[in-house]
Amino acid sequence: MFRGKFDTTIDAKGRTSIPAKFREVLLDSFGDERFFLTKSSPLRLGGGQMGYGLVIYPYTEFLALEERLKDGAALGFSAEQLASVRRTILVPAVECTADKLGRILVPTDLRKTAQLERELHFVGMQKKIDIYSQAVWAQVCAQDEQNFPLDAPGLTALGL
Repeated sequence: MFRGKFDTTIDAKGRTSIPAKFREVLLDSFGDERFFLTKSSPLRLGGGQMGYGLVIYPYTEFLALEERLKDGAALGFSAEQLASVRRTILVPAVECTADKLGRILVPTDLRKTAQLERELHFVGMQKKIDIYSQAVWAQVCAQDEQNFPLDAPGLTALGL
């Protein structure tokens, strides 16, 4: 499982390094150094604003996602919603492998969508890794405070 938050940078050419801990998890837990990099689902950032990050899916997890999206009706999506999910997540996905130093090249269109300029945050989200710009990450954290289910019975069930 991917856990933790790691801060790094992206250079002017779009190169960034995947944290070593996450590279280890890719190999140890998912058995493959290949992965897919794509747009995240749109994020509600409050005040009517939407934003995006990027997501790294281990190779097998992304293939499983593609399989699940073959039958959108079973997931409760309308045809329009399913097409939107496919265009948002599947279409921009690129298969990647980090070089020996753990670096990847983030395509220009994905960098622009996620507003990646210099400072990045790699965030472990169990079976995937989210990547955010510094500005979007600050908004995500602020929105998380608003969305946190303070009085939800589920928190007690989780031991939180």
